[in-house]
Amino acid sequence: MFGFAALAYVQRTTISVAAPELTSALQLSKQQIGWLFLAFTAAYAAAQLPGGALGQRFGPRAVFTGVGLLGVIATLATALSPYVVGGAALLGVLLLAQALLGLGQGPIFPVFATVVERWFPSRQFALANGTISSGMLLGGALTPPLLVAMIAALGWQQAILLTALPPLLLTVLWWRFGRDRPQQHARVTPAELAELDAVPPAPPLTFARMRGVLLDRNILLLALSYLCMNVVFYMISFWSFMYLVEQRGLKGLESGVMAMIPWIGAAVGAAVGGVLADRLAARYGATRGYRLLPLVSLPIGAIMLVAIPAAGSALLAVAALTLAFFAMEVNEGPYWAATMRVARADTGAATGVLNTGGNIGGIVCQPMVAALVAGGDWTSAWVIGAAFAALAAVLWLFVRCERT
Repeated sequence: MFGFAALAYVQRTTISVAAPELTSALQLSKQQIGWLFLAFTAAYAAAQLPGGALGQRFGPRAVFTGVGLLGVIATLATALSPYVVGGAALLGVLLLAQALLGLGQGPIFPVFATVVERWFPSRQFALANGTISSGMLLGGALTPPLLVAMIAALGWQQAILLTALPPLLLTVLWWRFGRDRPQQHARVTPAELAELDAVPPAPPLTFARMRGVLLDRNILLLALSYLCMNVVFYMISFWSFMYLVEQRGLKGLESGVMAMIPWIGAAVGAAVGGVLADRLAARYGATRGYRLLPLVSLPIGAIMLVAIPAAGSALLAVAALTLAFFAMEVNEGPYWAATMRVARADTGAATGVLNTGGNIGGIVCQPMVAALVAGGDWTSAWVIGAAFAALAAVLWLFVRCERT
Protein backbone atom coordinates (compact mmCIF):
# COMPACT_ATOMS: atom_id res chain seq x y z
CA MET A 1 0.00 0.00 0.00
CA PHE A 2 2.91 2.33 0.74
CA GLY A 3 4.21 1.66 -2.78
CA PHE A 4 0.81 2.20 -4.40
CA ALA A 5 0.43 5.50 -2.56
CA ALA A 6 3.91 6.68 -3.58
CA LEU A 7 3.48 5.79 -7.25
CA ALA A 8 -0.03 7.26 -7.37
CA TYR A 9 1.46 10.60 -6.41
CA VAL A 10 4.27 10.24 -8.93
CA GLN A 11 1.61 9.81 -11.61
CA ARG A 12 -0.59 12.69 -10.50
CA THR A 13 2.29 15.11 -9.78
CA THR A 14 3.97 14.48 -13.13
CA ILE A 15 1.61 16.80 -15.00
CA SER A 16 2.26 19.71 -12.62
CA VAL A 17 6.06 19.33 -12.84
CA ALA A 18 5.88 19.02 -16.63
CA ALA A 19 3.56 22.06 -16.85
CA PRO A 20 6.32 24.52 -17.91
CA GLU A 21 7.27 22.12 -20.74
CA LEU A 22 3.65 21.71 -21.78
CA THR A 23 3.10 25.46 -21.96
CA SER A 24 6.07 25.89 -24.31
CA ALA A 25 6.06 22.66 -26.34
CA LEU A 26 2.29 22.37 -26.82
CA GLN A 27 1.41 26.09 -26.66
CA LEU A 28 -0.93 25.61 -23.68
CA SER A 29 -1.92 28.57 -21.51
CA LYS A 30 -1.92 28.62 -17.70
CA GLN A 31 -5.70 28.50 -17.81
CA GLN A 32 -5.56 25.35 -19.94
CA ILE A 33 -3.04 23.82 -17.54
CA GLY A 34 -5.55 24.59 -14.81
CA TRP A 35 -8.20 22.71 -16.83
CA LEU A 36 -5.92 19.65 -16.93
CA PHE A 37 -5.52 19.84 -13.15
CA LEU A 38 -9.29 20.25 -12.81
CA ALA A 39 -10.05 17.27 -15.10
CA PHE A 40 -8.01 15.00 -12.86
CA THR A 41 -9.44 16.46 -9.65
CA ALA A 42 -13.09 16.31 -10.72
CA ALA A 43 -12.84 12.69 -11.91
CA TYR A 44 -10.85 11.76 -8.82
CA ALA A 45 -13.52 13.24 -6.56
CA ALA A 46 -16.33 11.52 -8.47
CA ALA A 47 -14.66 8.12 -8.06
CA GLN A 48 -14.23 8.27 -4.28
CA LEU A 49 -17.55 6.97 -3.00
CA PRO A 50 -18.14 4.41 -5.80
CA GLY A 51 -14.54 3.26 -5.43
CA GLY A 52 -14.85 2.78 -1.68
CA ALA A 53 -18.10 0.85 -2.14
CA LEU A 54 -16.51 -1.33 -4.86
CA GLY A 55 -13.58 -2.06 -2.53
CA GLN A 56 -16.01 -3.29 0.12
CA ARG A 57 -18.03 -5.32 -2.38
CA PHE A 58 -15.32 -6.93 -4.53
CA GLY A 59 -12.29 -6.70 -2.26
CA PRO A 60 -9.04 -4.70 -2.40
CA ARG A 61 -7.17 -7.29 -4.47
CA ALA A 62 -9.34 -6.94 -7.57
CA VAL A 63 -9.97 -3.19 -7.19
CA PHE A 64 -6.30 -2.26 -6.75
CA THR A 65 -5.40 -4.35 -9.79
CA GLY A 66 -8.02 -2.55 -11.89
CA VAL A 67 -7.07 0.95 -10.80
CA GLY A 68 -3.38 0.18 -11.28
CA LEU A 69 -3.98 -0.74 -14.91
CA LEU A 70 -6.14 2.35 -15.49
CA GLY A 71 -3.37 4.58 -14.15
CA VAL A 72 -0.83 3.02 -16.51
CA ILE A 73 -3.15 3.50 -19.53
CA ALA A 74 -3.78 7.16 -18.61
CA THR A 75 -0.05 7.85 -18.21
CA LEU A 76 0.70 6.31 -21.61
CA ALA A 77 -2.08 8.36 -23.22
CA THR A 78 -0.70 11.60 -21.76
CA ALA A 79 2.77 10.95 -23.15
CA LEU A 80 1.80 9.52 -26.56
CA SER A 81 -1.16 11.71 -27.58
CA PRO A 82 0.99 14.56 -29.08
CA TYR A 83 2.32 12.03 -31.60
CA VAL A 84 -1.21 11.38 -32.82
CA VAL A 85 -3.24 14.61 -32.60
CA GLY A 86 -2.66 18.35 -32.32
CA GLY A 87 -4.42 21.64 -31.64
CA ALA A 88 -7.76 21.60 -29.86
CA ALA A 89 -8.02 17.82 -30.30
CA LEU A 90 -4.78 17.38 -28.38
CA LEU A 91 -6.11 19.40 -25.46
CA GLY A 92 -9.25 17.25 -25.49
CA VAL A 93 -7.22 14.04 -25.40
CA LEU A 94 -5.04 15.34 -22.57
CA LEU A 95 -8.17 16.29 -20.61
CA LEU A 96 -9.59 12.79 -21.14
CA ALA A 97 -6.29 11.21 -20.08
CA GLN A 98 -6.21 13.24 -16.88
CA ALA A 99 -9.85 12.37 -16.18
CA LEU A 100 -9.06 8.67 -16.72
CA LEU A 101 -6.14 8.97 -14.32
CA GLY A 102 -8.47 10.56 -11.77
CA LEU A 103 -11.04 7.78 -12.18
CA GLY A 104 -8.29 5.20 -11.79
CA GLN A 105 -6.82 6.73 -8.67
CA GLY A 106 -10.09 7.73 -7.01
CA PRO A 107 -10.70 4.38 -5.28
CA ILE A 108 -7.13 4.01 -3.98
CA PHE A 109 -7.33 5.71 -0.59
CA PRO A 110 -10.85 4.58 0.42
CA VAL A 111 -9.81 1.02 -0.41
CA PHE A 112 -6.60 1.56 1.57
CA ALA A 113 -8.81 2.38 4.54
CA THR A 114 -10.75 -0.85 4.01
CA VAL A 115 -7.47 -2.79 4.09
CA VAL A 116 -6.39 -0.99 7.28
CA GLU A 117 -9.74 -1.67 8.97
CA ARG A 118 -9.41 -5.38 8.17
CA TRP A 119 -5.68 -5.87 8.81
CA PHE A 120 -4.98 -3.60 11.83
CA PRO A 121 -6.41 -3.19 15.34
CA SER A 122 -8.22 0.11 15.89
CA ARG A 123 -5.46 1.37 18.20
CA GLN A 124 -3.22 1.57 15.11
CA PHE A 125 -5.66 3.10 12.61
CA ALA A 126 -4.00 6.53 12.59
CA LEU A 127 -0.50 5.05 12.45
CA ALA A 128 -1.35 2.88 9.43
CA ASN A 129 -3.10 5.71 7.60
CA GLY A 130 -0.30 8.14 8.43
CA THR A 131 2.28 5.70 7.07
CA ILE A 132 0.35 5.29 3.82
CA SER A 133 0.06 9.07 3.55
CA SER A 134 3.83 9.32 4.00
CA GLY A 135 4.18 7.06 0.98
CA MET A 136 2.05 9.30 -1.19
CA LEU A 137 3.93 12.40 -0.03
CA LEU A 138 7.36 10.85 -0.59
CA GLY A 139 6.18 10.03 -4.10
CA GLY A 140 5.28 13.68 -4.51
CA ALA A 141 8.67 14.67 -3.09
CA LEU A 142 10.69 12.51 -5.46
CA THR A 143 8.79 13.51 -8.59
CA PRO A 144 10.08 17.10 -9.09
CA PRO A 145 13.86 16.42 -9.02
CA LEU A 146 13.62 13.07 -10.82
CA LEU A 147 11.27 14.31 -13.50
CA VAL A 148 13.21 17.54 -14.05
CA ALA A 149 16.39 15.49 -14.57
CA MET A 150 14.60 12.98 -16.84
CA ILE A 151 12.98 15.75 -18.91
CA ALA A 152 16.37 17.44 -19.35
CA ALA A 153 17.92 14.16 -20.51
CA LEU A 154 15.09 12.56 -22.49
CA GLY A 155 12.34 15.10 -23.12
CA TRP A 156 9.00 15.36 -21.33
CA GLN A 157 7.18 12.63 -23.27
CA GLN A 158 9.83 9.96 -22.75
CA ALA A 159 10.13 10.95 -19.08
CA ILE A 160 6.38 10.50 -18.53
CA LEU A 161 6.46 7.17 -20.38
CA LEU A 162 9.06 5.84 -17.95
CA THR A 163 6.83 6.70 -14.98
CA ALA A 164 4.32 4.09 -16.20
CA LEU A 165 6.67 1.13 -15.66
CA PRO A 166 6.90 0.95 -11.82
CA PRO A 167 3.09 1.09 -11.31
CA LEU A 168 2.66 -1.72 -13.85
CA LEU A 169 5.15 -3.91 -11.98
CA LEU A 170 3.56 -3.13 -8.60
CA THR A 171 0.10 -3.96 -9.95
CA VAL A 172 1.28 -7.40 -11.10
CA LEU A 173 2.93 -8.05 -7.73
CA TRP A 174 -0.21 -6.99 -5.85
CA TRP A 175 -2.38 -9.38 -7.87
CA ARG A 176 0.11 -12.17 -7.18
CA PHE A 177 0.61 -11.63 -3.44
CA GLY A 178 -2.23 -9.45 -2.13
CA ARG A 179 -5.27 -10.83 -0.30
CA ASP A 180 -8.55 -9.21 0.76
CA ARG A 181 -8.40 -10.32 4.42
CA PRO A 182 -5.62 -11.53 6.72
CA GLN A 183 -7.54 -14.79 7.25
CA GLN A 184 -6.98 -15.57 3.54
CA HIS A 185 -3.19 -15.10 3.62
CA ALA A 186 -1.12 -18.23 4.20
CA ARG A 187 1.65 -16.34 6.04
CA VAL A 188 -0.57 -14.71 8.68
CA THR A 189 -0.33 -16.51 12.03
CA PRO A 190 -3.05 -17.18 14.62
CA ALA A 191 -1.19 -14.90 17.04
CA GLU A 192 -1.41 -12.05 14.55
CA LEU A 193 -5.12 -12.66 13.98
CA ALA A 194 -5.66 -12.51 17.74
CA GLU A 195 -4.40 -8.89 17.79
CA LEU A 196 -7.31 -7.69 15.63
CA ASP A 197 -10.48 -6.22 17.10
CA ALA A 198 -13.27 -8.73 17.64
CA VAL A 199 -15.48 -7.29 14.90
CA PRO A 200 -17.16 -9.88 12.64
CA PRO A 201 -17.08 -9.28 8.88
CA ALA A 202 -20.12 -7.29 7.77
CA PRO A 203 -22.48 -8.56 5.09
CA PRO A 204 -22.24 -6.92 1.64
CA LEU A 205 -22.90 -3.18 1.57
CA THR A 206 -26.59 -2.31 1.08
CA PHE A 207 -28.25 0.89 -0.10
CA ALA A 208 -29.75 1.36 3.37
CA ARG A 209 -26.32 1.26 4.99
CA MET A 210 -24.94 3.52 2.27
CA ARG A 211 -27.71 6.01 3.07
CA GLY A 212 -26.76 5.83 6.75
CA VAL A 213 -23.15 6.64 5.86
CA LEU A 214 -24.19 9.55 3.63
CA LEU A 215 -26.39 11.06 6.36
CA ASP A 216 -24.07 10.51 9.33
CA ARG A 217 -23.45 13.88 10.98
CA ASN A 218 -19.87 13.13 12.05
CA ILE A 219 -18.83 11.75 8.67
CA LEU A 220 -20.26 14.82 6.94
CA LEU A 221 -18.50 17.19 9.37
CA LEU A 222 -15.20 15.38 8.82
CA ALA A 223 -15.71 15.52 5.05
CA LEU A 224 -16.44 19.26 5.16
CA SER A 225 -13.38 19.94 7.31
CA TYR A 226 -11.27 17.74 5.02
CA LEU A 227 -12.58 19.74 2.04
CA CYS A 228 -11.24 22.93 3.60
CA MET A 229 -7.86 21.38 4.44
CA ASN A 230 -7.51 19.97 0.94
CA VAL A 231 -7.96 23.35 -0.69
CA VAL A 232 -4.55 24.03 0.83
CA PHE A 233 -3.22 20.58 -0.05
CA TYR A 234 -4.07 21.01 -3.74
CA MET A 235 -2.76 24.55 -3.73
CA ILE A 236 0.66 23.43 -2.51
CA SER A 237 0.89 20.12 -4.36
CA PHE A 238 -0.18 21.40 -7.80
CA TRP A 239 0.92 25.03 -7.81
CA SER A 240 4.01 25.40 -5.59
CA PHE A 241 6.44 24.24 -8.30
CA MET A 242 5.16 26.87 -10.74
CA TYR A 243 5.25 29.47 -7.94
CA LEU A 244 8.91 28.75 -7.20
CA VAL A 245 9.82 28.92 -10.89
CA GLU A 246 7.84 32.04 -11.82
CA GLN A 247 7.81 34.14 -8.63
CA ARG A 248 11.03 33.04 -6.96
CA GLY A 249 13.16 32.60 -10.10
CA LEU A 250 14.31 29.04 -9.52
CA LYS A 251 15.47 27.11 -12.58
CA GLY A 252 16.66 23.68 -13.65
CA LEU A 253 17.59 21.08 -11.08
CA GLU A 254 17.53 23.73 -8.33
CA SER A 255 13.79 24.16 -8.87
CA GLY A 256 13.24 20.40 -8.63
CA VAL A 257 15.24 20.07 -5.42
CA MET A 258 13.56 23.05 -3.78
CA ALA A 259 10.11 21.80 -4.81
CA MET A 260 10.94 18.43 -3.21
CA ILE A 261 11.55 19.90 0.27
CA PRO A 262 7.90 20.76 1.13
CA TRP A 263 6.84 17.25 0.14
CA ILE A 264 9.43 15.72 2.47
CA GLY A 265 8.14 17.94 5.28
CA ALA A 266 4.61 16.76 4.53
CA ALA A 267 5.69 13.09 4.53
CA VAL A 268 7.33 13.52 7.93
CA GLY A 269 4.20 15.28 9.17
CA ALA A 270 1.90 12.45 8.06
CA ALA A 271 4.03 9.82 9.81
CA VAL A 272 4.42 11.85 13.00
CA GLY A 273 0.73 12.72 13.00
CA GLY A 274 -0.27 9.07 12.78
CA VAL A 275 1.80 8.11 15.82
CA LEU A 276 0.68 11.12 17.88
CA ALA A 277 -2.99 10.71 17.01
CA ASP A 278 -3.06 7.07 18.15
CA ARG A 279 -1.34 7.96 21.41
CA LEU A 280 -3.64 10.90 22.08
CA ALA A 281 -6.72 8.81 21.28
CA ALA A 282 -5.54 6.07 23.66
CA ARG A 283 -5.01 8.65 26.43
CA TYR A 284 -7.96 11.01 25.98
CA GLY A 285 -10.48 8.97 23.97
CA ALA A 286 -11.13 9.05 20.24
CA THR A 287 -13.01 12.34 20.10
CA ARG A 288 -10.62 14.49 22.14
CA GLY A 289 -7.50 12.63 21.06
CA TYR A 290 -8.07 12.89 17.30
CA ARG A 291 -9.24 16.51 17.66
CA LEU A 292 -6.15 17.89 19.43
CA LEU A 293 -3.74 17.76 16.50
CA PRO A 294 -5.96 19.61 13.99
CA LEU A 295 -6.84 22.32 16.52
CA VAL A 296 -3.14 23.11 16.94
CA SER A 297 -1.60 22.37 13.56
CA LEU A 298 -4.16 23.84 11.16
CA PRO A 299 -3.93 27.40 12.58
CA ILE A 300 -0.11 27.13 12.47
CA GLY A 301 -0.39 26.11 8.82
CA ALA A 302 -2.60 29.12 8.12
CA ILE A 303 0.05 31.46 9.55
CA MET A 304 2.75 29.84 7.39
CA LEU A 305 0.65 30.26 4.24
CA VAL A 306 0.36 33.98 4.86
CA ALA A 307 4.14 34.08 5.41
CA ILE A 308 4.95 32.55 1.98
CA PRO A 309 4.52 35.73 -0.15
CA ALA A 310 6.02 37.87 2.62
CA ALA A 311 9.25 35.84 2.74
CA GLY A 312 12.26 37.87 1.69
CA SER A 313 14.07 35.10 -0.19
CA ALA A 314 13.34 31.91 -2.09
CA LEU A 315 14.83 29.86 0.74
CA LEU A 316 12.51 31.43 3.32
CA ALA A 317 9.54 30.91 0.99
CA VAL A 318 10.43 27.21 0.70
CA ALA A 319 10.74 27.00 4.50
CA ALA A 320 7.26 28.54 4.92
CA LEU A 321 5.85 26.19 2.27
CA THR A 322 7.42 23.22 4.05
CA LEU A 323 6.02 24.17 7.46
CA ALA A 324 2.58 24.81 5.97
CA PHE A 325 2.58 21.44 4.20
CA PHE A 326 3.80 19.70 7.37
CA ALA A 327 1.02 21.35 9.38
CA MET A 328 -1.62 20.19 6.89
CA GLU A 329 -0.45 16.61 6.49
CA VAL A 330 0.09 15.90 10.19
CA ASN A 331 -3.71 15.60 10.18
CA GLU A 332 -4.10 12.76 7.67
CA GLY A 333 -4.06 10.14 10.43
CA PRO A 334 -6.68 11.90 12.59
CA TYR A 335 -9.08 12.47 9.68
CA TRP A 336 -8.98 8.91 8.39
CA ALA A 337 -8.84 7.19 11.80
CA ALA A 338 -11.76 9.25 13.11
CA THR A 339 -13.87 8.33 10.08
CA MET A 340 -12.96 4.66 10.46
CA ARG A 341 -13.89 4.69 14.17
CA VAL A 342 -17.34 5.99 13.24
CA ALA A 343 -17.89 3.66 10.25
CA ARG A 344 -16.02 0.43 11.13
CA ALA A 345 -17.13 -2.26 8.63
CA ASP A 346 -18.45 0.44 6.27
CA THR A 347 -15.07 2.14 6.22
CA GLY A 348 -14.75 1.96 2.43
CA ALA A 349 -17.95 3.91 1.83
CA ALA A 350 -17.35 6.34 4.71
CA THR A 351 -13.80 7.21 3.69
CA GLY A 352 -15.11 7.54 0.15
CA VAL A 353 -17.36 10.31 1.49
CA LEU A 354 -14.40 11.79 3.39
CA ASN A 355 -12.15 11.86 0.34
CA THR A 356 -14.97 13.11 -1.89
CA GLY A 357 -15.07 16.12 0.40
CA GLY A 358 -11.30 16.40 0.22
CA ASN A 359 -11.29 16.41 -3.55
CA ILE A 360 -14.16 18.84 -3.85
CA GLY A 361 -11.61 21.04 -2.10
CA GLY A 362 -9.39 20.44 -5.11
CA ILE A 363 -12.23 21.33 -7.47
CA VAL A 364 -12.67 24.58 -5.56
CA CYS A 365 -8.93 25.22 -5.56
CA GLN A 366 -7.92 24.63 -9.18
CA PRO A 367 -9.97 27.21 -11.11
CA MET A 368 -9.66 29.75 -8.30
CA VAL A 369 -5.86 29.55 -8.19
CA ALA A 370 -5.60 29.37 -11.98
CA ALA A 371 -7.59 32.60 -12.32
CA LEU A 372 -5.53 34.38 -9.64
CA VAL A 373 -2.09 33.34 -10.89
CA ALA A 374 -3.03 34.10 -14.51
CA GLY A 375 -3.18 37.70 -13.30
CA GLY A 376 -0.02 37.32 -11.21
CA ASP A 377 -1.87 37.50 -7.88
CA TRP A 378 -0.15 34.72 -5.92
CA THR A 379 -0.54 36.56 -2.59
CA SER A 380 -4.35 36.34 -2.62
CA ALA A 381 -4.14 32.61 -3.36
CA TRP A 382 -2.04 31.93 -0.26
CA VAL A 383 -4.22 34.15 1.96
CA ILE A 384 -7.40 32.39 0.79
CA GLY A 385 -5.71 29.06 1.55
CA ALA A 386 -5.02 30.27 5.09
CA ALA A 387 -8.70 31.08 5.60
CA PHE A 388 -9.69 27.57 4.51
CA ALA A 389 -7.14 26.03 6.92
CA ALA A 390 -8.59 28.01 9.83
CA LEU A 391 -12.14 26.94 8.94
CA ALA A 392 -11.02 23.29 8.81
CA ALA A 393 -9.84 23.58 12.41
CA VAL A 394 -13.10 25.15 13.62
CA LEU A 395 -15.19 22.30 12.18
CA TRP A 396 -13.27 19.73 14.27
CA LEU A 397 -14.89 21.24 17.40
CA PHE A 398 -18.21 19.66 16.40
CA VAL A 399 -16.96 16.14 15.55
CA ARG A 400 -17.74 13.18 17.85
CA CYS A 401 -15.97 9.88 17.16
CA GLU A 402 -17.43 7.54 19.80
CA ARG A 403 -20.58 5.61 18.88
CA THR A 404 -22.97 3.61 21.06
